Amino acid sequence: MLFVKKIFIFLFFIGFLLSLFITCVRKQADMVLLNANVITMNPKKPSAQAVAIIGDKIVKVGKNKEVEKLIGVQTKVIDLTGKTVVPGFIDAHIHFLGLGNTKRILNLVGTTSKEEIVKLVKNRILKEGEGKWILGRGWDQNDWPIKEFPTRWDLDSVSPKNPVVLRRIDGHALWVNSLVLKKAGITKQTPDPKGGKILRDPETGKPTGVLIDEAMSLVKKIMPSPTYEEKKEMAILASKECSSLGLTTVHDAGVDLETIKIYKELINENKLTVRLYVMLGWPGDAIDEYFKKGPEIGYGNNFLTVRSIKMFSDGALGSRGAALFEPYNDDPTNTGLITFDPDEALEVMKKALKKGFQVCVHAIGDRANRLTLDLFEKAFKTVSQTKNHRFRIEHAQVLTEEDIPRFAKLNVIPSMQPTHATSDMYWAVDRLGSERAKYAYAWKSLINTGVRIAGGSDAPVENANPLWGIYAACTRQDHKGWPKGGWYPEQRVTRYEALKMFTIDAAYAGFEEKIKGSIEEGKLADIVILSKNLLSIPAKEILNTHVEMTIVGGKIVYQK
Repeated sequence: MLFVKKIFIFLFFIGFLLSLFITCVRKQADMVLLNANVITMNPKKPSAQAVAIIGDKIVKVGKNKEVEKLIGVQTKVIDLTGKTVVPGFIDAHIHFLGLGNTKRILNLVGTTSKEEIVKLVKNRILKEGEGKWILGRGWDQNDWPIKEFPTRWDLDSVSPKNPVVLRRIDGHALWVNSLVLKKAGITKQTPDPKGGKILRDPETGKPTGVLIDEAMSLVKKIMPSPTYEEKKEMAILASKECSSLGLTTVHDAGVDLETIKIYKELINENKLTVRLYVMLGWPGDAIDEYFKKGPEIGYGNNFLTVRSIKMFSDGALGSRGAALFEPYNDDPTNTGLITFDPDEALEVMKKALKKGFQVCVHAIGDRANRLTLDLFEKAFKTVSQTKNHRFRIEHAQVLTEEDIPRFAKLNVIPSMQPTHATSDMYWAVDRLGSERAKYAYAWKSLINTGVRIAGGSDAPVENANPLWGIYAACTRQDHKGWPKGGWYPEQRVTRYEALKMFTIDAAYAGFEEKIKGSIEEGKLADIVILSKNLLSIPAKEILNTHVEMTIVGGKIVYQK
């Protein structure tokens, strides 16, 4: 009996020592960042010198001396010699697979004429061979000498035996050749689908080869779809691109069940280096399935969350599909397109509130924004028990003065992309007129009402670089500094406000402000190291700032 008692005491003592050892080891940081200029985005502790990380969490933020206590034998210590540290950037509106796909198809961004594009198509046909589908994206007639939509006849001379489908930069129009129209059965007699428009020759009535918004579906249904493996490749390419830009979380605007399956596989295989907050595309089969089982939060150690729904209420401004109250300034017979059935949308909104899902509605024109706010208000009144809904309007580009305060009143988040303004400003006044343009891309007016703006890029519509978005938000100028003082400069935001849009406020828009968006103890170790201090350098220098390192969950996923 005495022997057994001694054995028990011995084992207890060994266990105590082991426990003590494990505790000591755990107090040693896995990674420490020293001698840094840390912009925490935490108002209670706005700046710091050092950060300590254990596992995937931040465990200490403070002065060098405070953090150095956690350095152990196996701690990775990085001396940043004064470089700037910020929370991992969050893009609140991106098309993730679309971004990856731009690495595989014809990239037409930056082309300056339709002749240049026709030449690119010709060269791709020579490379791919006769009969292959030629796909591309990124054309914008507003960047051409003659700012008119192209036609199928421009493409036909170089592509008599290759179907050609070229998507406009905003994703709301297709430019196709005659062979595609023939394959899709689109003729002079084909009616415009609801929410869409087939552009036609004014003299003959024949389709010109440009299809707007819902008319694109006539072609999409006959196009070859990427294979499952190709989609996985697209996701990996997008992930690498995002990490190189300092993006640690992106909100993917509109996916289906297959895409979610792909994301889960890649997460399980440790092949994604960016976290995903996913919006389910409506209409689609994913909605019914997720309404049955409810939101999916934090899958794969917080790499995937599915708790929101994406809807489209109108088209885009560049293709004149955005729904306006008054006709377009440069197209007096056109007020744009409402692309969903308001009654059907309202029922989905009410069901989403009951099931715990956020609704994110694409709305660009003032008429579409008013309609969306009205539908939100009706849904909130019907399902009154849900107050922390955080419903969003994606883009919120053109507003009326009276609708701006409604965002704060209804607790609706404007999810906006600052680079849209600096891309569109060359022609936006032509579309809207100077008075209506005053409340276009109205970031400051919205912030002044107390709302939090979620910043994004809408990539691949715009460049995914969040530094470009921050620059656009605080200058409202292009990369050459035009116009002097900024376009409608009263809507510029401060550097700090711009940084909030791409960090803590974007996290809030995904119900994730308690685990990311700022550098605080207990939060995920999603961190970006920059070459310059965004808050103090001349505004133009933001464009010359680069990402030195991207850390996701305590792991370095990109290093310059």
